[in-house]
Amino acid sequence: MIRWIAIIALALLGGFAGAAAWDYSGFGHEATRAYLLENPEFLPEALEELQRRKMAEAIDPLRIELEAPYPGAVLGNPNGTVTLVEFSDYACGYCRQSAPDVEALIAANPDLRVVVRELPVLSPQSVEAARMALAAAQQGKFATFHKAMYEQGAVSAESIEAAAQAVGVNLATARAAIEQGQFEGQLQNNYALAQQLGFTGTPSWVIGDQMFNGAIGRQRIGEAIEKARASAQDS
Repeated sequence: MIRWIAIIALALLGGFAGAAAWDYSGFGHEATRAYLLENPEFLPEALEELQRRKMAEAIDPLRIELEAPYPGAVLGNPNGTVTLVEFSDYACGYCRQSAPDVEALIAANPDLRVVVRELPVLSPQSVEAARMALAAAQQGKFATFHKAMYEQGAVSAESIEAAAQAVGVNLATARAAIEQGQFEGQLQNNYALAQQLGFTGTPSWVIGDQMFNGAIGRQRIGEAIEKARASAQDS
């Protein structure tokens, strides 16, 4: 079966014409075409495997950097063995919509570590909120600020300050760090990682060898967590 999936994947990529170095053990274009026509049920499996491999190729070179959080910018278990990476923007309604799903998944998975990568792409206020979130992380208050910020609704200078005050962020210390540009490198790094992975908006997710875009829901993220956990245990 795996052999046929590989052959089908190559056919889907147009590999037969340009990959003469591959050994197909006698299976040519017509043989593969005939097999697909007779067994079309294998196509979804082959396409899924092809997609998984392409995502893994994009993720693997970046994995160590991707899964290393800005100090303190973590939800769930900081020492968890399963890592979910979320690119998010506080002005993003879909990110706000996804926040309860992430909370529920953390509660259901004690081994889950959620690395939040601030990706403020929607407005100047998004950038200010991201800077304050990283300042909150410096003070050990990232998780509470993250939650409070989404509960504020619209992002503004007033809502950012209100969220920070509500969770006990030292505003003088935070403002000094922001004015010194302490978080600009992290934000630029997040933009670069998102670009390399092909993400253009938020929320975007990486877990194991999988990438997702948008508010995909608790069930789908949960399934990805299970798959990543199983893969880690098998390796």
